[in-house]
Amino acid sequence: MGPKYQLFLAIQFLVLLFLQTNVICYQFKVGNMNAWGIPTSANPNVYINWAKKYHPKIGDSLLFLYPPSEDSVVQVTEQSFRSCNLKDPILYMNNGNSLFNITSEGRYFFTSGEPGHCEKRQKLAVSVLFANGSALPPSYAPEGSAADSSAPSYPTVFGSVPLKSMSSPVPAFSSKIAAAIGVIIFAAINYAM
Repeated sequence: MGPKYQLFLAIQFLVLLFLQTNVICYQFKVGNMNAWGIPTSANPNVYINWAKKYHPKIGDSLLFLYPPSEDSVVQVTEQSFRSCNLKDPILYMNNGNSLFNITSEGRYFFTSGEPGHCEKRQKLAVSVLFANGSALPPSYAPEGSAADSSAPSYPTVFGSVPLKSMSSPVPAFSSKIAAAIGVIIFAAINYAM
């Protein structure tokens, strides 16, 4: 095996490493150090602030922790979110360690399934990043604002448990850039041989 062939194989190996898709998923604990519960008077906007700080993407998950005998989590439409309507939820979770896997971009709306908790601001609106990294604007409006009745509802979402649990995203190297680099290197090696 000549040195040019060894170089060719080494470069092919590096190109394959760059071409593999970087799949890094994150598990975001809703409410940070606090469990899912009614906001305190010291931090009444805990879920509004949380949604502004964290920006999940497809493949990530939201973890809701709470005492199962005292609370639950429901996924609802935007209209139900704004009006605190708990009838006909999209998804109902009540095991105290509820994991919601995100499989598509868009807006997701959650509230407590316990009567009266939503009215006390125990609700979360999350905008999930699009594949290009852009986000939808937050749709959580202050109490009393007009509701958008044309808002779409989202299907129940279940998926696999994320591969990695972290609190801040890491950008992935673009496979298109890696492919372009690979083609250029391949052409250069073939030209040199």
